[in-house]
Amino acid sequence: MSAPTGTITRTAPTGVEPSAPGPESRTAAILALARFEARELLLQIPVLAFLALYIGYVGWRMFFGGDGSEDFPVLQDIDRSTQSTPMLLGIAVFVCVNRAVLRSRRQSTDQHFDILPMEPWRRTVAHVLSVLPMAAITAFVVGFEYTWAALKPGAVGHGSPAELVVGPLVVLLAGALGVLLARVIPVGFIAPPFVIGAFVLTTLVSALTQGTHWVSWLGPVVQDVGADPFPSDLLGRPAAWHALYLTGLTVLLLCLAVLVSGGRTRLVTSVTALALAATAVGVAGQSPGDPASLNAARTKASVSPQREQTCVRHGRSTYCAFPEWTGRTADWAASVDRIQSRAGGSAGGERMTVRQRIDARYGLDSDAAIAPSTTPGTVTVGTRWGGNRLPEFAVGVASVLVAGDEKTAGEMCDARAVTIMWLALSTQPDPMTSLRNVRLDDSIEGSAVALAPTSPVSMSAQQTTVVRELLRQPHYSVAAKVKAHWTELTSPKTSTARVAELLGVPVGGKAAAADKGSGSCEE
Repeated sequence: MSAPTGTITRTAPTGVEPSAPGPESRTAAILALARFEARELLLQIPVLAFLALYIGYVGWRMFFGGDGSEDFPVLQDIDRSTQSTPMLLGIAVFVCVNRAVLRSRRQSTDQHFDILPMEPWRRTVAHVLSVLPMAAITAFVVGFEYTWAALKPGAVGHGSPAELVVGPLVVLLAGALGVLLARVIPVGFIAPPFVIGAFVLTTLVSALTQGTHWVSWLGPVVQDVGADPFPSDLLGRPAAWHALYLTGLTVLLLCLAVLVSGGRTRLVTSVTALALAATAVGVAGQSPGDPASLNAARTKASVSPQREQTCVRHGRSTYCAFPEWTGRTADWAASVDRIQSRAGGSAGGERMTVRQRIDARYGLDSDAAIAPSTTPGTVTVGTRWGGNRLPEFAVGVASVLVAGDEKTAGEMCDARAVTIMWLALSTQPDPMTSLRNVRLDDSIEGSAVALAPTSPVSMSAQQTTVVRELLRQPHYSVAAKVKAHWTELTSPKTSTARVAELLGVPVGGKAAAADKGSGSCEE
């Protein structure tokens, strides 16, 4: 009998059974999905915008954003400065990765995943892996920024690899958190409110705990800015422990996302336990505050720096610096020699001691002032150099040449300020710009104070006028008058009008009247 019309009979081949995908094919599928999601992530407008902003800002800061001090970087500060900017990129990655995980829910295609051989937890792993290229780009930018600074002739200090990896780890952490949030709260618009809530919460916690050490270090980035650069051995930052904490936390968030997605395998459970242990060890290692030995070392470097420093001779003077800064003594000597060459009397041949000083007793985030030295012929120089630090150091050198020591110069309130300011600023490439930069109010008129490494120099309105006129004249003609009348110019009894007369600067009644009403300490 023939088969019924319209009936189709199919016979499966004998000896052939459908096989499940092997481990290699599963891994290849995860990597393929990760590559696809990485490409999609890079094409998202927020990621593109923040990536361009990040790279543009770093480039502007490296090539155009400085005042000259960037030519003399301190590498243990440069590595920390690479950490905060990647957080903006991390926020964009967090939001876009979260949206990528929820794409199927928004487009109502979740049910189609049931016919695919790839389990949800493997797709979760692929989404986290898609963040790796963004972290690699961040690592490249961080490495380029640090290398660019380290190759400059004026670079000093030593950077820390543990500080440099924070930026890339922040991006990875943000991606893992975005995936976990999508698996725990599968709501399309949860990421932006979560970012705002996290910012408000961290602000409140910081205010309530008043910057407690262990609480601060639970955040992804801890910069500790405010103080002048410290020697590397006085930093006391638990950078390695913090890097371990961020690494463990990133892996822990990944494992939690996988567990929530159903990937409860023995391997995932073991990695979760290991990541939790690494996170806990990192937290324990970074939580203690500064040890007593570090505080003692900071106090020693602040109170008696000569015990920690290396001294070298340049010409007639001695220059003492912390070991990492000894290469900068030649720059200090060049500035001192230029100033001394225009001084008169015994000051032109005085043997000076330039000593580097810091006040590290109050930590990395405290901008403590350095007390003026009472030792005759001793000039203070800080750990920063370049930019406005050059005319400020010049004011300090000229103050000691005129007044004898820094403490006396800080208490000075007379016409000697004219001689000090001319000596200091006439040696600068652009004296008028240096006059503006060295004054606290960025002016070249009226009364103000001129900054120095320790005590500032007070200038009345009339003295400012005289200095301004002197700086407009050829320095060699003024230098001859300064040397000829050095004794009278450096006497506290000499008035501003007399100084102007000796140096050939006419000061009329209008300037004198302005000086009288300026609040100057000079009578």
